[in-house]
Amino acid sequence: MHTQSSGIGRILITGGASGLGAAVAAAVHDHGGIPIVLDRDISSVRDVSAYQVDVSDTAAVTETVQRAAEDAGGLDAVVTAAGIDRCGRLEDVSVEDWELVVRVNLLGTVSTVRAALPALKASRGRVLTVASTLAFKGASDATAYCASKFGVLGFTQALAAELKGEVGVTQLIPGGMKTRFFDDRTEQYKPQDDSQLNDPENVANAVIFALSQPSGCEVRELFIAHAEEPSWP
Repeated sequence: MHTQSSGIGRILITGGASGLGAAVAAAVHDHGGIPIVLDRDISSVRDVSAYQVDVSDTAAVTETVQRAAEDAGGLDAVVTAAGIDRCGRLEDVSVEDWELVVRVNLLGTVSTVRAALPALKASRGRVLTVASTLAFKGASDATAYCASKFGVLGFTQALAAELKGEVGVTQLIPGGMKTRFFDDRTEQYKPQDDSQLNDPENVANAVIFALSQPSGCEVRELFIAHAEEPSWP
């Protein structure tokens, strides 16, 4: 049986091949932990355990998380960084795209956590879910994204109440970051000035802070953004 020997342990990260997830994986490695990456495309991942899976597929996520936990001899934390958006007015976004956002952002979070729970309970580990500033304030042309992230917030708060004393639960609320998240948007929905976007490495360091708390101490909610973040408060 694997036992945690250094750093912050075995950390499973969805969306871990790019953006915030990749920054978290790098930070976990730098702090002596063992990053375990889940992503739809793992071709860019080097020197760490990686599993290819689409988090919108609940059955595949369940099997992959369980296999990753078994391969690692357990898990000490899960970070649900996988997320997508499909911008547009409700009547202009296809049903398929709208529902995909909810399946990835909300149901993908839920299925990952559910599958990891036995391992996390065994290690008295932690869950860190990733919401958004738009989990608090709705925005036009973002009904799917807001609905999914409001859902993540409610799920996480209920989970924290359900698992208190067994598994730590933290809600991360990042503002906009300089990642490829915006790449597939049409021009009107891309940031026109990235000077107000945070470096994902800063957010990853905040994740490490939350995961590094001593037993019995929980960071329940962690908001981190660029000083000029326009979507908050």
